[in-house]
Amino acid sequence: MAERIHRHTRGVYIIAATPFTDQGAIDHESLRRLVDFYIGHGVSGLTILGMMGEANKMTGDERRAVIDTVLERTGDLPVVVGVSDAGLGNLADLAHYAMDEGAAGVMVAPAAGPAREDRIETYFHAVCEALGREVPICFQDFPLATGLPVSPGLIRRLSQERAQVVMLKHEDWPGLAKITQLRRHEDAPNVARLSILTGNGGLYLPQELQRGADGAMTGFAYPEALVRTVALHHAGKVDEAEDLFDRYIPILRHEQQPGFGLAVRKYVLMKRGAIASAATRAPGPKLSPVDAAEVDRLMARLEARLS
Repeated sequence: MAERIHRHTRGVYIIAATPFTDQGAIDHESLRRLVDFYIGHGVSGLTILGMMGEANKMTGDERRAVIDTVLERTGDLPVVVGVSDAGLGNLADLAHYAMDEGAAGVMVAPAAGPAREDRIETYFHAVCEALGREVPICFQDFPLATGLPVSPGLIRRLSQERAQVVMLKHEDWPGLAKITQLRRHEDAPNVARLSILTGNGGLYLPQELQRGADGAMTGFAYPEALVRTVALHHAGKVDEAEDLFDRYIPILRHEQQPGFGLAVRKYVLMKRGAIASAATRAPGPKLSPVDAAEVDRLMARLEARLS
């Protein structure tokens, strides 16, 4: 049984893509191969059915099938399952299914609606009640996608009042000051620590680590870059970590294009042999031949830099 996420969890929890066939079906054989690819590059854990995992395009049965395939493959490696859903009952059902199957925790984003913190706060208390105290929660803070800014004060209140809110997926942009504020809160007596793993493809990872983040929870198609950067930072080799990371910036930046980056990420994973097809589920982005040639060039340039 994998260790559940907690307030001191750190490392790289890779956001897993969901492989599809060219016809749009979930490719479970590629999913197994992808899990092996991530494990082979030394990740600390996996996060599945996130926004970049295209969970919103799947049926409930398909989500459960993805959970089954991944958990059968990961063994003792912790897996966090994205369970965000428009319906609280659907969210709770999927979360309990995932935990019963051996997940390490669940990830929840604020529900769509007016950008009012009192509404978001009420919603998360309702989520905690629906899930129960034994289900560890990662709060997904991604205002660029949800349209819902969340203050450090609210994140801290929820983490203090609800013991199961143990982790923040920090994906605000710009958001370095938010990490600093959250860590400063912990200097006060009786303030519980919060695990902070960061997203945005890893674009700001060295600076986020220097601000106090514990690692990354994102899906860059070169997971070894994230793993080695975090490991070097935790070993006190801050400049070496940043130097290593800098080599990957051109292709990482290319992968972070809004509305297009998922197609780039899946194409790179396909070229690296991790999945059979770069297809996204409709409606989704697709690379043109010119786009693909551009990514090929970026990959070749990266290989030359690394060698």
